Amino acid sequence: MAELFLDNVDSDVSNEEIREFLVRYGFPRFDAIEHVSGDGAHPAVLLIFNDVPPEALHKLQPRIQNVFWKNRRINAMVMHRGGS
Repeated sequence: MAELFLDNVDSDVSNEEIREFLVRYGFPRFDAIEHVSGDGAHPAVLLIFNDVPPEALHKLQPRIQNVFWKNRRINAMVMHRGGS
């Protein structure tokens, strides 16, 4: 299981738009999404990939790092969730 944290995602962007953006850059479809509002200046989303190893997301992450999308520059960070 792996997670992808996308910072500076416009809070008005739909989950489907986020999915389409990532698929366009070669990412697999995520299994769950959590919206993180923070202080409002840089809203973010946490994407959960149940059957994707973190190493696979690490290879894809540079494709979207600092991409200008929906009037914002996206910051992407791969996170690993421990488990069985």
